[in-house]
Amino acid sequence: QDNGFEQFIINYCNEKLQQIFILMTLKEEQEEYVREGIQWTPVEFFDNSIICNLIENSTSGILAMLDEECLRPGVVNEDTFLTKLNQLLATHKHYESKETQNARHITDSSLPPRCFRIHHYAGKVTYNVTGFIEKNNDLLFRDLSQAMWTARHALLRSLFPDGDPQKVSLKLPPTAGFQFKSSVAMLMKNLYSKNPNYIRCIKPNDTKSAMVFTPELVLAQVRYLGLMENVRVRRAGYAFRQLYGSFLQRYKMLNARTWPHWDGGDREGAEVLLAGLAFPAEELAFGHTKIFIRSPRTLFDLERQRQERVAQLVTLIQKMFRGWRCRTQYQLMRKSQIIISAWFRGKR
Repeated sequence: QDNGFEQFIINYCNEKLQQIFILMTLKEEQEEYVREGIQWTPVEFFDNSIICNLIENSTSGILAMLDEECLRPGVVNEDTFLTKLNQLLATHKHYESKETQNARHITDSSLPPRCFRIHHYAGKVTYNVTGFIEKNNDLLFRDLSQAMWTARHALLRSLFPDGDPQKVSLKLPPTAGFQFKSSVAMLMKNLYSKNPNYIRCIKPNDTKSAMVFTPELVLAQVRYLGLMENVRVRRAGYAFRQLYGSFLQRYKMLNARTWPHWDGGDREGAEVLLAGLAFPAEELAFGHTKIFIRSPRTLFDLERQRQERVAQLVTLIQKMFRGWRCRTQYQLMRKSQIIISAWFRGKR
């Protein structure tokens, strides 16, 4: 209920993780249809980049304003910080405070003074600015580094190189918010270079009890995690897509024209293959480089037919091998019998 500086930067990180989830699972999903030339109806979804920009913008973001107040000479406290936020973000639709509400003639007793509220992707969160300046300066870390540098243990000294008095810089040390922002930026760069897979954990109840399911709690989590938009995009689009070459290699045994060898192009082979399977036209879409299948049911049907065909081919291979083995064994026995008979007749 009482959110301070720590919860603010944690929620900032959550917002950035939600942004990468949106970009990689929703935005790129729709952009792939455009790249492949697939006709479909776009699904509207909320892009939380406006919230991330509200927090991390280098000139007018909340973290930038906080750093500016921490480094500004003169009397500095949380009230001046909140006043500056109210001036710069008065018209921002995802920011509000008591002063901005009064300017808009909004009566809201749930928002106390010395607080501001951000409309996050997952809902509204109220932050108390008390302690923001002190925690952002993070003087404890500086003193701790200097203390650890005086330790005799070599490992402790190596863990706190900032405490070396010979390396003391005339520049002001980076604030906690700046360091956290830099760490989040490195994390995002690392994640963008990967191909992530998401596992979304849903908490069924607040008491951690077995066999207890709270629908309201689960529904709230589904909404806040962005799963509703994800499902809408998936249902409006195609559940399965694969490059023509890989698709043809896996399913070419289902059509006599493509099995065992197809001499034409991969796309033509996929079209010939699927034309012989009589799937509804609305279930399939042919992109520039990929085949798209709308419903999982069609894919399951393909896999079932493939398993049946593989069983038939295995039976054929076994039959041919057994026939070859029996013929070879018979020919050896016949050859042996002829040799034995010839020697026997000669002896007699």
